[in-house]
Amino acid sequence: MGMKAEGKIMAILAADGFEESELFSPKEAIEAAGGRVEVISPKVGDIQGFQHMEKGRVIKVDKAIKDAHADDYDAILIPGGLFSPDQLRTDGDALKFTCAFVNQRKPVFAICHGPQVLISAGAAKGRRMTAVKAVRADLQNAGAEVSDEPVVVDHGLVTSRTPDDLPQFNAKIVEEICEGDHDRHPKHYGFAFF
Repeated sequence: MGMKAEGKIMAILAADGFEESELFSPKEAIEAAGGRVEVISPKVGDIQGFQHMEKGRVIKVDKAIKDAHADDYDAILIPGGLFSPDQLRTDGDALKFTCAFVNQRKPVFAICHGPQVLISAGAAKGRRMTAVKAVRADLQNAGAEVSDEPVVVDHGLVTSRTPDDLPQFNAKIVEEICEGDHDRHPKHYGFAFF
């Protein structure tokens, strides 16, 4: 990829039921570029990944959400999967953590069902986004401008559709994390959600 992410730390926000490739592939891309990642979750210990409907690899949680602070990270990734985003979108600590990245204009990455967390955090309205087909109507209902493209970038908010798009998504993740903080979206004035 050519870009270097030395000194950058990306938080990966996930729970049991994350899509395995959507966590491990971006993690490996950031590490290959010299950056670090920490897995943040509502629970400590290991969380279970899935390959669609079948159990996949597990990953160790580095920090519980209640103990994590956006100030300690340069970006956040929310992988998809059928179950992880569904848990996170109803977890107040997860939503506060996500909102902090948006409010601080740090890069925010979400793929597949991951944008559901951004919807619940109030971060979709007025933004250009994509997601897996099943989530696109939800994005539209939340006020997003929805596009069917492998990767959509809107002022540091990077969304993608499925594992098939991971090569483009990973390249954009590395590029954005190397760029750092972004100008506030013209329609975004901060969250009053919490």
